[in-house]
Amino acid sequence: MLKENLIEIYVRSFRENWEMPALTDYVGRNTMTYCDLARHIAICHLLFKHSGLKPGDKVALMGKNTIQWVTVYMATITYGAVIVPVLAEFNPLDAQHIINHSGSKFLFVNDAIFEHLEFEKMPALRAAMSLDNRELLGEHPDNKNAVEKVLSSLTKRFRRQYPDGFKASDVKYAIRPNDSLAEINYTSGTTGFSKGVMLTLNNLCGNVVFGIESKLHYRGSRCLSFLPLAHAYGCAFDMLVPLAVGTHVTLLGRLPTPKLLLKALAEVRPNLIICVPLILEKVYKNQLQPLLAKTSMKRLLSLPLLSGMVYGKIRKKLVDAFGGEFEEVIVGGAPLNHEVEEFLHKIKFPFTVGYGMTECGPLISYTPWRKFIVGSSGRTLPGLMESKVESRDPENIPGEICVRGENVMKGYYKNSAATEAVLDAEGWLHTGDMGTRSSDGTIFIKGRYKTMILSANGQNIYPEEIEAKLNNMPFVAESLVVERGKHLVALVYPDYEAMDRDGVTSDMLPRLMEKVREELNRQVAAYERIDRIQLIANEFEKTPKRSIKRYLYQ
Repeated sequence: MLKENLIEIYVRSFRENWEMPALTDYVGRNTMTYCDLARHIAICHLLFKHSGLKPGDKVALMGKNTIQWVTVYMATITYGAVIVPVLAEFNPLDAQHIINHSGSKFLFVNDAIFEHLEFEKMPALRAAMSLDNRELLGEHPDNKNAVEKVLSSLTKRFRRQYPDGFKASDVKYAIRPNDSLAEINYTSGTTGFSKGVMLTLNNLCGNVVFGIESKLHYRGSRCLSFLPLAHAYGCAFDMLVPLAVGTHVTLLGRLPTPKLLLKALAEVRPNLIICVPLILEKVYKNQLQPLLAKTSMKRLLSLPLLSGMVYGKIRKKLVDAFGGEFEEVIVGGAPLNHEVEEFLHKIKFPFTVGYGMTECGPLISYTPWRKFIVGSSGRTLPGLMESKVESRDPENIPGEICVRGENVMKGYYKNSAATEAVLDAEGWLHTGDMGTRSSDGTIFIKGRYKTMILSANGQNIYPEEIEAKLNNMPFVAESLVVERGKHLVALVYPDYEAMDRDGVTSDMLPRLMEKVREELNRQVAAYERIDRIQLIANEFEKTPKRSIKRYLYQ
């Protein structure tokens, strides 16, 4: 158990950074200082208290990344209640199931999302509140309009509570033990079953303490938040760590299309960028690959004296496109395509790849970019986490990666069977990821245990590694390698944008895909060769985290 307490960290941060900017909505450009944030949290606490919400009660939160979203999250955990973030992209039935399963008493939600929910089918909810205008959207009849009455008198209550105005010294929160439940985060996994991950104050604090000590964010630094805050990765490193040290967070609040994202990065000029592989992979495939394929560029790169200069110019262009003032780009949430990773390393682009999962809130391993080993997922967090690989030769033969330490969850909410399946008696979390581990704790991931295919001659095949190569090939937007009988089949969703650009018609695709298959088979081991490519008409169905729902295609 850590000696630091998460709630104490925020009491200190809010007081010390009182006049500093804390949050800005990119859409609308509203800015809130740490003083404003602390004041709005105090108002929220009064709402909770006089509406009968008790410490330990659950509060569901579903909406876009906005100042209001952050305020409700921080108000809930500092009050002593349990936050239940629900991804805005979840369909209404899944959202209602999560709200009911968690037993949430309050729901804070965007109006546009609430329109598709059926309030009467969430009987445990006392009230639903709007994140857009703080108005009451619905109240359970048994509540006898208690919340509505509190809302109407909230301003008066606040003035009575703080007659001399709200000051830094008024930031006082009940300090709960580190093992107290703080959050239930429902996974959006690719296995088709969503589980409620119980994260304690200690689990969240482990991530925050690591972020503070590593100086990922620091007082006065700038952060652009464009990953969903309802997901553990964005929540920890685009919100919890920044607010613990006095960082100014700009919330994009929209789907991060490449055009919008590059515009926002240029304006905000963040000092650290947290992203998923898809962003770098799209930049590489759509902008860098066509440039590198030009005959003139190939000629320049073949000349040793000029290649370094060319790579330097490409690096500068890429760094400038990402705002130009960041220390590093941390890639997480999924493996980074190996070809993309090799190229970024070659041009000395400042990036690193970390490893984590919701069950660890999320961080397991990370290495600063200057010490990062290509192909790895960073070093197990020293002093916070332990790791091991269940293999007779962990450095060379892949086995299941297991971890334990400060960040490992309490278990799955109301699901002891699922908890016992992944958490053993010694506290080791069985991640379901296959990989190797060097003696210093650096992790090298091969793929998921459940997706691994055993070949006829006993070789382990990791589909993700084949897909990474296939996705870089012409006219392939995304792919999935599956076993059909004794054959390996690649399901491919074509890159229609590239087809239109190059004048490729649908009837030309089968012949082109056969060439792709032949080239792919030259790049993989004999036992990994693809027997057939099957084209699919529609994009693969994905989780809100944009991972393919593999179970639908097995």
